[in-house]
This record gives sequence, C-alpha cells and structure tokens, in this order.
Amino acid sequence: MANRTVKDAHSVKGTNPQYLVEKIIRTRIYESKYWKEQCFALSAELLVDKAMELKYIGGVYGGNVKPTPFLCLVLKMLQIQPEKDIVIEFIRNEDFKYVRALGAYYLRLIGTSLDCYKYLEPLYNDYRKIKRQNRMGDFELVHMDEFIDELLREERACDVILPRIQKRQILEEGNELDARVSALDDDLEEFESSSEDEDMEKDVPDKRANYDLDKPRRSPSPRFRRSRSRSPRKERENRGDRDRRERRRSRSRERHRDRDRDRDRRHRSRSGDRHDRHDKDRERKHKSKREHRDKDRSHRDRDKHKSSKSSSNEDPEIAEANRQRAALGLAPLRM
Repeated sequence: MANRTVKDAHSVKGTNPQYLVEKIIRTRIYESKYWKEQCFALSAELLVDKAMELKYIGGVYGGNVKPTPFLCLVLKMLQIQPEKDIVIEFIRNEDFKYVRALGAYYLRLIGTSLDCYKYLEPLYNDYRKIKRQNRMGDFELVHMDEFIDELLREERACDVILPRIQKRQILEEGNELDARVSALDDDLEEFESSSEDEDMEKDVPDKRANYDLDKPRRSPSPRFRRSRSRSPRKERENRGDRDRRERRRSRSRERHRDRDRDRDRRHRSRSGDRHDRHDKDRERKHKSKREHRDKDRSHRDRDKHKSSKSSSNEDPEIAEANRQRAALGLAPLRM
C-alpha cells in the first residue's frame, strides 16, 4: 500500500508515473532505509522540508545498488504527484540549490517539451556548485548549469532514462517557442561596436571626412542577431547577470592576490632560513679553524718548554760538545 501511486494521479507518457524509474532501481528504493524511515506517509507539504535537508544529488551507487536520498525523493514525487505550482516554486527557489535541482529533475521527467525549455533554460544562469555522488560512491563537484544542460541534452541522468523531448529548433519553427536569447549577446554587441570604432579611427583623414553619416551601420551577423525590444524583466535579469560576473571577477582577482602574497611570504621565509643556515656553517668553520690554530700554538709552546728545560739540565761540557758536533754536521751526544 505504501508503495502504490495515489488514486487520482494522472498517467505520464502513457504509463504509471513510478514506472519512469526502472524496476530494479525502484525495488532498491523500496528496500532502502531512507525510503522506509523518511519517505513513509510523506505529503507534498512535508516533502519541502525533506528537500531542504538534501546535501547532494545522485542516482545509485555501490555494488549492491544503493539509492541516494535525492533519487528516493524523486520517486516519492512521482508517487504522490504534487501540483505543478509546487514544482515551479521548487525551480524558482534561489536559497536552496538542491531544492531547485529536485524540482528541475522532476519536471524533466513528467513535463512536456515546452515546459522543459520554458522553466529549465533560465537556470543556465545559475553557476553555483553542487555535490554529486557517482556510481563508485565518491563525491564530485559540478555546477547547476551543467546539471541543467545534462537534463536537456543527455538521454540518462542520475541513472534514470529520461523521456524524449522535441528539439528546440522544431518548436521554434512551429512558433511555439521564442528564439533563445543568450546572456553573452550584450558582450558580443559591445565587442562588435568597439571593433567598429577602432576601424573608424584607423581610417585616413580624407576618408573620414567623406564618410556618409546617413549610411546605416553594418548590422550584426545573423548568428548573433536578436530583437532590440526587451521587456523590463529581461533587462533586470541581464543586469543581474552582469553584476554577478563582475563579483566573480573581483573575487578571482582577490584570490590571485592572496595566493601571490602567500607565495612571497613563503619565499622570504625559505630564503631567510637558507641565510641563517649559511651563517651558522660559516661560524662553525671559523670556530674549528681557531681551535686548530690554538692547538698548534699550544703544541709548539710545549715543545719549546721541553727543549729549554732539557738544555738547562744538560752538562756545560756536553752542551759545548754538542754545539761543535752540530757545526760539523754530527749527531748530538745524549745524556
């Protein structure tokens, strides 16, 4: 009873919503501890609290195919089938990124092609990092826009086969969907305008004087052409994107400065240690030389003392004889 779909649930893609997850994975979810303890008798209101407690996304992992809490909550949403407004609020939530990922994944499973492009493409501007658990059970870092691109382009995500959706080009040709406006269009237009100004400055003066002011400027290439009229909402979104890019650039510059400062500090500390070791070695060598010099001086003094003492104890006659023998190159006499 606890694993059955609600009675008033609508079929998705012509089948039971829970059947969108493969049978072996669905069975593993039913047998998991998280499903039995945390997902039992879970309603749409209580589902929000469980979604806020998520710490990572993922499908199944390990040799015995264990499901992640993210996949358990996806199957629970397929079972109770919450209203579309709740799912849209999940996607628009900016405070909890894993709640947004859960809503986007569920909408990709049950939504139409038009809904997927309409509600998931704005998430391309979300560059936050999220954790994902792979099949080996290890964690890896991905970005929210990478996860959304995987949902819209790949055939499988989080170990579940995604339902097929129509290509965006087909929807545009049928006038069901407007042409997608990239956030990089403003930068491209600024780059083109700056390049045109540079080309005008490089012209010779006579050509500049004969330049026809009534002649229209060269239109952008068809690849980057778009309508000039924008809604205030799109302008605010583009302005917010530019502000976020500026903040990211400033943070990267600060990180580079801190890294250079730490490298200089470590270099100075290592060079100081090398100088100290060099000074200690030089002082040790000087000390050993002084000790050897003092030892040689003491030996010489002792030899002189012995020679003077022996000469004072010798007989004057023997001493005179030894002097004569030394003059003749003979060995001295001994006592």
